[in-house]
Amino acid sequence: MAVTQGRRRLIAAGVACALMGGLAACGGQSSEAGKDGVVTITVNGMPPKTQPVDRKYFEEDVKAFEKSHPKIRIDAREGQMDPQTFSAKLAGGQLEDVYYVYFTDPAGLIQRGQGADITPYVKSMAYYDDVKPEFLKVFTGPDGKIYGLPNGQYSLGLVYNRDLFKKAGLDPDKPPATWEEVRQAAKKISALGDGTVGYADYSKNNQGGWHFTSWVYSMGGDIAVRKDGRWKAAFDSEAGRNTLRMLHDMRWTDDTMGSRQLLQIDDVQKMMGAGKLGMYMAGPDNIPTIVKQFERKYEEYGVAAMPGGRATLGGGNGFMFNPKASPEKIKAGIEWVQWKYLNPDRTALEDKRASGNGVPIGLPLDRLFTGQAQAEQDAAHAMYSNVPQGNYKPFVEGNARLEQKVEPPNAQQIYTVLDGVMQAVLTKKDADPDKLLSEAAKKVDGILATVK
Repeated sequence: MAVTQGRRRLIAAGVACALMGGLAACGGQSSEAGKDGVVTITVNGMPPKTQPVDRKYFEEDVKAFEKSHPKIRIDAREGQMDPQTFSAKLAGGQLEDVYYVYFTDPAGLIQRGQGADITPYVKSMAYYDDVKPEFLKVFTGPDGKIYGLPNGQYSLGLVYNRDLFKKAGLDPDKPPATWEEVRQAAKKISALGDGTVGYADYSKNNQGGWHFTSWVYSMGGDIAVRKDGRWKAAFDSEAGRNTLRMLHDMRWTDDTMGSRQLLQIDDVQKMMGAGKLGMYMAGPDNIPTIVKQFERKYEEYGVAAMPGGRATLGGGNGFMFNPKASPEKIKAGIEWVQWKYLNPDRTALEDKRASGNGVPIGLPLDRLFTGQAQAEQDAAHAMYSNVPQGNYKPFVEGNARLEQKVEPPNAQQIYTVLDGVMQAVLTKKDADPDKLLSEAAKKVDGILATVK
C-alpha cells in the first residue's frame, strides 16, 4: 500500500542524491571494467513511458550522473521488484545489479541470501550517518550487516478539513492527538448536518485490513510477531479489541461515520473533496489528489500525526544489490543510489525543476534524514514551497515522536482477512469483536505458516 515511486518523486520533488566522489575509486580496477576503466551497471526503477515527466527527469539525471562520474555507465530499465519472477531472474543471471524493493521485501531477501552485503562500502558515504536508523534497520540482517539503502518513505496520519474544523468550533492548528479526541471532534463535525461525516474509514479491497493494521499499531499492538523462528497473529489482543470498540462506538453509538460503508480510498477522497468529510486516516500524499481532482485549495487541508502517540504504519522503498555483482559494480551502484536519492545537496535543484511543472513543493514526504541533513532539505523545500507548510506542522512534529512500524509478512493476504473484520464492525451493530478477532487470527496463522 505504498505511495508509488513516480508519484512520490513528483509530489516530493525529489529526495536527491550524491556520494563522496572517492567511493568508486577505493577498489581500483577489476575485470568488470572495460579497457577504458568504465563500469556499466544495470538498475531498475526507471519510470515507464506512461509517466513522461518522471521519465524525462530520470533520463536527465542519468546523463548528469554519467557526466560527473565518467567511469560509470547506467543501463536503466523499467520495473521494480516482482516477487513472482525475482528468483528466476537471479538464477538466470537476469537480475539487475541494483534493484528496487519495498520495505516489506528485504527481510526475506536477506534471509535467502538474495542481496549483497554492502557494509564495507557504505560507512564512508556522505550523509550515511544522517539517514534515520529505523530505515537502515529495514535493510539490516540478523548478522548486523547492511544489505540496502532507502530512497523513499511514507507514514499514515490524519488528513482533515480545516474549514470544517473552524465551522465546528475546533482549532485547525490543534488537531486531535488521541482517538478519544478524534471521536469528540467527529461528533462536533457531524453535528453540522447536511450530510457531513465526522470520520470515515476504508473496509474493502485490502484497504480495510491496511487501515486496521495502522489502528492496531496506534493502540500499541502488533498484527504479527515472530517467536521461536515462527510468525504468529498478534491482533487478538487488547489493542485489537480497543480498535474495534472505538470503530463500533463511532459508527453506531455516535453515528459520526455515516450510513454508507464498504468504502475504499477513492470514495473517501471524493467525500473530502466535496467538503463533506472532517477526517480520515491517510498520508500527506492524498492532499494533492484531492486538490487536483476536485478543484480544491491546499489551504483547506491539514495533516496530523497518527492519534495515540505510540506508533504508525510506515512503509517505503529502497534499493538492494545483486549478490552475484562484483565489488566494483556494487560500489558503482551505491554511487548511483546515493547520487540519485540520498543527498540533500540536490534538493533545491530538483525542487526548482519540479516547481516549473505545477508540482506541490513542501509536503511532508520522504523525510529520510535526521539532524543537519534534514534541516538542509527542509530549508530547500521552504525556498520553493507552494503549499501551506504550517498546515502540516502537527504531522511533522507528532510523527517524529512515533515508532514507524512496517507492514506484516504476506501483508496483502492478511489484509484480505482483516477486511472482513472491518466490514463486520462497520455494517453489523451486534458484531462480536472477540469472535471476529479470534476467527481472523486463526486464518492469519495459516497464512503466516508459509513465511520462512
